[in-house]
Amino acid sequence: MPANLPPNATNTPTDSNRANSGRLGFSRYAESLRDQLAGAESLPQLTLLGLLTGIIAGAVIVLFRWAVELPLGYFLPGSFENFEAISSLMHFALPVAGAILLGLILQLVDKRHHATSIGHVMDRLQNHQGRLPLGNVITQFFGGAACLLTGQSVGREGPAVHLGAGSGSLLGQWLKLPANSLRPLAGCGVAAAIAACFNTPMAGVIFAMEVVIMQYTIAGFIPVTLAAVAGATMTRLAFGPEIAFINAQSVMGDLRELPLMGLVGLVVAVFAAAYIRLHGASCRWALNRPIALRFALAGLFTGICALWIPQIMGVGYDTISSALAGEIGFALLLAIAVVKLLATSISLGVGMPGGVVGPLLFIGACIGGAVGSAAQILMPGSASAIGFYVILGMGAMMGATLNAPLAAMMAILELTYNPNIIFPSMLVVIAACLTTRWVFRCDGLFQHVLRIQGKFRSTEAMEQLLGSTGVRGLMDRHLVISDNLINVSTAQQLLSHHPHWILLRENNQLLQPADLHSYLQTLQNDPQNLGSDLQTSASEDQINLQEIPARRYDLERIPADANLFEALELMNRQQLDALWVESLSDSHQPLGIISRRNIDNYYRI
Repeated sequence: MPANLPPNATNTPTDSNRANSGRLGFSRYAESLRDQLAGAESLPQLTLLGLLTGIIAGAVIVLFRWAVELPLGYFLPGSFENFEAISSLMHFALPVAGAILLGLILQLVDKRHHATSIGHVMDRLQNHQGRLPLGNVITQFFGGAACLLTGQSVGREGPAVHLGAGSGSLLGQWLKLPANSLRPLAGCGVAAAIAACFNTPMAGVIFAMEVVIMQYTIAGFIPVTLAAVAGATMTRLAFGPEIAFINAQSVMGDLRELPLMGLVGLVVAVFAAAYIRLHGASCRWALNRPIALRFALAGLFTGICALWIPQIMGVGYDTISSALAGEIGFALLLAIAVVKLLATSISLGVGMPGGVVGPLLFIGACIGGAVGSAAQILMPGSASAIGFYVILGMGAMMGATLNAPLAAMMAILELTYNPNIIFPSMLVVIAACLTTRWVFRCDGLFQHVLRIQGKFRSTEAMEQLLGSTGVRGLMDRHLVISDNLINVSTAQQLLSHHPHWILLRENNQLLQPADLHSYLQTLQNDPQNLGSDLQTSASEDQINLQEIPARRYDLERIPADANLFEALELMNRQQLDALWVESLSDSHQPLGIISRRNIDNYYRI
């Protein structure tokens, strides 16, 4: 029996030892994973995490849809979208009461958690390295559900994008992953959310990269694609393989319709520019005003509009289906489009936690249907079906307002399963986007809103490069920690480890080992001529590392999950040339040193 064991002890591992060993093994694996993700070559690990993000985001979107569709399916007659069937009194009272109640509840919530939807996601990706707060995600889930349950003129896709991005970001934060991996994981969540909302995985990928991340890379494309597949799989398991809209496999009736289809793009551009300007004006008015007041006025406006045009309430996919079938007349389609544009731009502009993609599709469908009705009159017997124009209007409105032409074209292709839509949609979407940008001088909606809020910032090439690599992927781990006052033998022992840096414990400074080595050489060759100012005690072999001739670097801490861009910003702000990287589990334990020279060399390469 080993002498250091108590009586009756054995060498058999106890449950406690096994648990400690398991925790230690997991901790080592987690640290290895963080190191791998901090580097540029982390595609396999990021792909697996993207898959996990897609599953989580898809499940969250399924829960969100159930939270909205099950209660509405119980209370509304016939369908969970059939707000038109309730009484006129409810058309007014439901959005007003819902907006007032939601505003009063959020008035009690920390103001930092009020920001929601796609604009908030873009702000966190641009200005906060992809870190999305849990409080805003919770507000988005319940606030978005409340808006849809009370018939506000908003969509479900904006909340879905926020919930998806939050799923990826919070997963990365929970695993304490480096900041450079949070943006890709948030993008994976966005793709999964769009795929889960519409059952359109490819549109989810393009939307995430074109609208939210605003960057196309091969390394980013693979995990985002896998996440979109996972999100679509989750929604198909819950709701079946049906897609939101499906149009008969109709074709363009006559090439002479091309001018009319171009007209769809021009008319849509007028509506898109009007929407962007009205949304921005509402946002500007809402700055620094109480959230309860903002929501109450938006709900009142929606309630008044719903008295005459109840189709604007809720998501409105049933109205789009009616437009696809040609069941709504020209005048009513235009009236619905105008009122929906006003109600949605005001509601979302003042900060309601709803989505904009669904309303844009709704408005575009009505515009396209109106032009399609006119085409039937101008070209009887040869014009394409009204539903064909409806689909074109949907894609054009989405692309022009969000400045996302490719995402819009891919969305309408997957929403209809009709390859014949590709050729005319290219003309209509591009005409709408060009007119909105060049004639009306409008940026994309989210860039416009972020500028009004003072949060928009153009990303430079250097920031994109440095933001994609974590500090732990470039830090120098060859360092030793020392007290300021040491003896010669301790100094020699420090140098025997061949460190690149010596970190002085007391005053948080860096010393280069070459300077200490030179001093020891001088001490060995001429110990009598060093000067009494370098002797700090009665013992002749003691050395004060703060007083030997050397270049010293002042230091600041930076968390191990930061990226190189954050490190460079901190160095510039504090006027430093190096930082020490602190462990996430022990803030007093340095993992390595990141220097300005390391970052400069990395960027130049």
